[in-house]
Amino acid sequence: MQKTLALIVLVLGCTFNVLMAQPPGGGQPAMDPAQMLSMMKERVKPKLIEKTKLTDLQADKVLEIRVASMAQMRGLRDLSEEERTAKMKKLREENNEKYKTIPLTEDQIKAVNDFWDEMRKNQMQRGAGNN
Repeated sequence: MQKTLALIVLVLGCTFNVLMAQPPGGGQPAMDPAQMLSMMKERVKPKLIEKTKLTDLQADKVLEIRVASMAQMRGLRDLSEEERTAKMKKLREENNEKYKTIPLTEDQIKAVNDFWDEMRKNQMQRGAGNN
């Protein structure tokens, strides 16, 4: 009886440890916006500048806008496909207006949006390759 009880406790303990090691959603734990911005400035900013020909200061402001919109996008996961599409379109329009205040030209805004689209596409391809 004691061996059975010990085995059950051991199995439950291991199961609990595995569950606690997995963040919600199975992915990486969510970063706070400051951490996300810092990480993006380190990893994404050089590519953003290279592809879009923005200045260092413009790229910083674009990344700040992106981090803020990513926080808003997280709240869209529970919506229906139609609602999510409409909200995403509205967010993109709001971001374009914010980009104009940096100021960015229409060509620069298009380049930034193309950059984010390419990043998203690459990320989806990497995710599909891991299955």
